[in-house]
Amino acid sequence: MFVVLDTNVLVSALWSSQSKPAAIVSASITGRFKLCYDYRLLEEYTAVLHRSKFGFKNWQTNWLLDYLTSTGISVIADPLPDVPFIDESDRKFYEAAKFCNASLITGNMKHYPEDSCVMTVADFFSRYFEASNSPRRQ
Repeated sequence: MFVVLDTNVLVSALWSSQSKPAAIVSASITGRFKLCYDYRLLEEYTAVLHRSKFGFKNWQTNWLLDYLTSTGISVIADPLPDVPFIDESDRKFYEAAKFCNASLITGNMKHYPEDSCVMTVADFFSRYFEASNSPRRQ
């Protein structure tokens, strides 16, 4: 299964290693999900995670970015100019998700068009983590 992570998911994962975003990122690193990204996403990840206001150590962000890029799939997503966006900077995540037929995981649904591929961290977690841990009915 392919996923595209909004930058806020990575920020949340680094803030709290016991969080749902951290579990999703860890699952991407270990291969449970395959992260799709393009150069635009990688540029944003790098710029945002290195902002001093977050206080992340360089080794933390560099390690995370290295792992994500070494285990993920780099693509060149097709543009989707006909899809309206409130904030054009979010378009690149949606384009990558659609190109890879991936789930786009975000903390802010209002930034994206209504589409079944776009889901919150909580929705993704309950669908792909909690569902797999619940007992099966016979």
